[in-house]
Amino acid sequence: MEDKNSFLTLFLAPVAEYLADDSVSEILINGPSQVYIERGGKLVDVPAKFVSEPALKAAAANIAKSVGRMLDDMHPRLDARLPDGSRVHAVIPPLSRVGTVVSIRKFKKDTLTIDKMQSYGSLDDGMRKLIRALVLLHKNVIVSGATSSGKTSVLNALSSFIPEGERVLVIEDATELQLQQRHIVPFETRKADKNGQGEVTIRDLIHSALRLRPDRIVIGEIRGGEALDLLQALNTGHAGSMSTIHANSPIDCLRRIETCALLSGIDIPLSALRSQVASAIDAVVHTARLSDGSRKVVSVAEVLPLEAGEYRVRELRRWKTESIAPDGAVSGRFEQVEVPSFAEQARIAGVEL
Repeated sequence: MEDKNSFLTLFLAPVAEYLADDSVSEILINGPSQVYIERGGKLVDVPAKFVSEPALKAAAANIAKSVGRMLDDMHPRLDARLPDGSRVHAVIPPLSRVGTVVSIRKFKKDTLTIDKMQSYGSLDDGMRKLIRALVLLHKNVIVSGATSSGKTSVLNALSSFIPEGERVLVIEDATELQLQQRHIVPFETRKADKNGQGEVTIRDLIHSALRLRPDRIVIGEIRGGEALDLLQALNTGHAGSMSTIHANSPIDCLRRIETCALLSGIDIPLSALRSQVASAIDAVVHTARLSDGSRKVVSVAEVLPLEAGEYRVRELRRWKTESIAPDGAVSGRFEQVEVPSFAEQARIAGVEL
């Protein structure tokens, strides 16, 4: 393990071997005597144990201290990014009933490229060309999916199609995206200090980004009221922007954006808000983790105008599961559903669909 992360190995010695194992993507510690890891998309319990609850709590508190955060009775939750980019979230008793709970989502050293995704079967050539067209035609795209379905990886893949000459401003709570373009300007939010001062939110950074001449704005994840600021930015000429959101389907993605926008505290009629969502978002790329642990782009849908005040989407391409073997292996195929409404625009621009 690299020196910059040696402190983590020191504090979490019982799970050090999993921290060093590149095949392990996540480590879940449920109190001192229960540890799970994610490997190959599946959760597996492992025999690792901590000496005691106080030892585990002290380890989590030391991790917090090492990155300038606090984890104690007054601050019982920790959300932090480690020096290598890995994410740590911890909750201590009495909020947690099983003892200190820690989740470590490890930072992947190698970027998951669109070529690798295609070789893994996460998408096919048709899906790849469709996604590339969305980016090159400056469509506003939201990547949706459940927790750990591969949204960030797909957003990375989407961003790989952004032309080199464009200025891209990236806004995240904690840096996870690995964009490869030269003209990238990354921003990261900041938590309030122990006196409750100095907080900088995604909403604040969106306001700054709009004044910094972006060609595209990429937001790591939509979680709250910043959705309204993003919608207004997309509706005022910042085409080609992208983000992710937790949702169960493309249509649910639009409803989730609406709900997040309502958390902004700004009073806006629902009909006006829905109109903004439908006009700002051009397409939804939906991801899923299947029963065998594989992650796929299961749907690409374009957003249609409202009808009787309700959202509408039209699925363009999707994954169709055809069988599930006794060992859980999923078989199926990608299929074309509809011709995109922007097919003519793509033809004129010389973009292959």
